[in-house]
Amino acid sequence: MRLGIMLGYAAQRIQLPVEMVQEADRLGVYAVWTAEAYGSDAISPLAWLGALTQNIKLGTAIMQMPGRTPANAAMTAMTMNQLSNGRFLMGLGLSGPQVVEGWHGVSYAKPLTRTREYVEIVRKILRREERLTYNGKLYQIPYQGPDATGLGKPLKSTLEAQPDIPIYLASIGPKNVTLTAEIADGWLPIFFSPERYDEIYRPYIEAGFAKAGNGKSYDQFDIAPYVPVVINDNLEICYNALRPMLALYIGGMGAKGKNFYYDLACRYGYEAAATEIQDLYLAGDKGTAMMKVPGELIDEVALVGPKERIRERLARYAQCPITTLNISVFDVESLRTMVELMGEFS
Repeated sequence: MRLGIMLGYAAQRIQLPVEMVQEADRLGVYAVWTAEAYGSDAISPLAWLGALTQNIKLGTAIMQMPGRTPANAAMTAMTMNQLSNGRFLMGLGLSGPQVVEGWHGVSYAKPLTRTREYVEIVRKILRREERLTYNGKLYQIPYQGPDATGLGKPLKSTLEAQPDIPIYLASIGPKNVTLTAEIADGWLPIFFSPERYDEIYRPYIEAGFAKAGNGKSYDQFDIAPYVPVVINDNLEICYNALRPMLALYIGGMGAKGKNFYYDLACRYGYEAAATEIQDLYLAGDKGTAMMKVPGELIDEVALVGPKERIRERLARYAQCPITTLNISVFDVESLRTMVELMGEFS
């Protein structure tokens, strides 16, 4: 089990923790990941950090597929990979219908079909074996719609082939997790509970392996969950540091009946708390919603507390088929502590 660091996306202003990422590079941390929602993008900060580091892998968690054509995403991946001397990890995801239709202005319909076709097109571009053509249910290349000029022609990337760029998918629901295991090189789960892997995730991961065929197994698949870390002797301070984020996702990242994070909390057994958080959040009472996030839920999906407590709870992740533990930390000392503790499980 190796260590990655998750930076997320910016709020009002982009303030990259350059010193922490450079220290992670010196300490041998595997990867640094950036994200995007509807403000800062994932690639620009990652390119900046790539120019200031030497060895650490550069991952997107995630690039929003509905915000880019497959060809544009592949161009970005190839460019980043060449500039970084092969360090790029291509993390893709659908986002949710509120962002897809409300921000990007495109349909969220048929998300599983879109993901499959998108990844197939990207891989075809990266292989560069022939000029690009594709005739799918959602994507046709060259474009053949009723308003087409008829002038589009199949093209091949001017950059050399780069078929080995790993493709990761962020997924939560059972069908999407199965698809991820089938077609991707890695999985980026959020709010991952190691205790519930066998019950909630293993059947869908292994079903995806079976659909992929060719003997695909855990050996060819990077399970890389996002795990927030807060190191402090006062456990309540740790819980309160993470309650705003969990309340935002469970309560506000989606509408009633269409919130993947709310659904996940319910699958973990916290339906009553999740419903209360969502009702309060959507009613505008965000402060109370935050305080309703159970400490037990935080303990399932995060590492919090004094160093010794984190050491004990870190062992839970080592008992799962996790390859990369992508932590978020707020300072260099916490990073160094986690590198030290992770060394005990390598």
